[in-house]
Amino acid sequence: MMDQQGQEKFLQFILERVQEGKEEEARAILLENFKKQDEGTFSQQDIQEFVPKMLLLLKPEKLQEVQLIAQQFAGKFGYQ
Repeated sequence: MMDQQGQEKFLQFILERVQEGKEEEARAILLENFKKQDEGTFSQQDIQEFVPKMLLLLKPEKLQEVQLIAQQFAGKFGYQ
């Protein structure tokens, strides 16, 4: 599981790559997911809902970079 520091780094990484004006929406989605992780209720379904939402918020030129990180992130949870 990602610790507090890991969550903060991931949050900053994503927020630097979202489209102008979409930061708050992205932050809300991420914080909700972190809360579920902390509670142990984060599931495969959460990942499947999270990824498309986040992809819509990202700058197009940052998509590939973020997808690579997201795959590593998902891999830590045993999801592929």
